[in-house]
Amino acid sequence: MMNVLYFAWVRERIGVPKETVETQAETVADLVEELRGREERYAAAFADLSALRVAIDQELSEFDSPLKGAREVAFFPPMTGG
Repeated sequence: MMNVLYFAWVRERIGVPKETVETQAETVADLVEELRGREERYAAAFADLSALRVAIDQELSEFDSPLKGAREVAFFPPMTGG
């Protein structure tokens, strides 16, 4: 089991700020594929991965990063300067 957190427009599209997911995914990309297969709202949120960033246990990561031992995965749009 791991916590999956959604921020900004990702949260708006999916409709929840976080959820606990039971997964066999080995990488972030595998997890994304599992989530995309759930419902249309997940497919919409994860349609363009280049518009997303991911953090594993609060460390900025890549989509090919392994999930072994991870307790939390967060998805959010790139931070904009200002």
